[in-house]
Amino acid sequence: MSPSEVVVRHLQESARTKERLAAEGTAAIVAAAERLAAAVRGGGKVLFCGNGGSAGDCQHIATELVVRLTSKFERPAIAAIALTTDTSLLTACANDYGYDRVFSRQVEALGRPGDVLVAITTSGKSPNVRLAMEQARAQGVATVLLSAGDGGPCAALADTAVLVPARETSHIQESHIAIGHILCELVERLAFARAD
Repeated sequence: MSPSEVVVRHLQESARTKERLAAEGTAAIVAAAERLAAAVRGGGKVLFCGNGGSAGDCQHIATELVVRLTSKFERPAIAAIALTTDTSLLTACANDYGYDRVFSRQVEALGRPGDVLVAITTSGKSPNVRLAMEQARAQGVATVLLSAGDGGPCAALADTAVLVPARETSHIQESHIAIGHILCELVERLAFARAD
């Protein structure tokens, strides 16, 4: 297969994945946005957790909420924290409690009723994400899952699950960041009356 064919194949499959997501996942995305907007309106914060590329997505989406999604709409900063960024905390927790608890320990410290935890995992099987969701539920923190397929064990812990209809990790991740941008826009529309 030529490089050009690889490019076309990848982009077309990515587009098909998003088309399936639009057909099957719109209601779940709207429900997730409504849950986030309710937290924001109530003075709550949004916590994010995930591993690898999903950790990058956590930072990306949290940044869009704290700073802004677009220069076309100004609004107050939204309290959002990626639990993936503090290397001292992550390594201390991994050393003292094991890697499975690097997110749940932070949820224990930071999560309050009225907050939302957004858990991002392509497989839905990450133990540290599952434990963070369990901790969130124990503390009255709402849970939103971005995953794929059936959502794995994490799906049962989600108040709202957005599941990408794909198996290829790259296409799942491409859809997750698109979902993240949509969630940010919908939160602005629902919580701050963005109308453009």
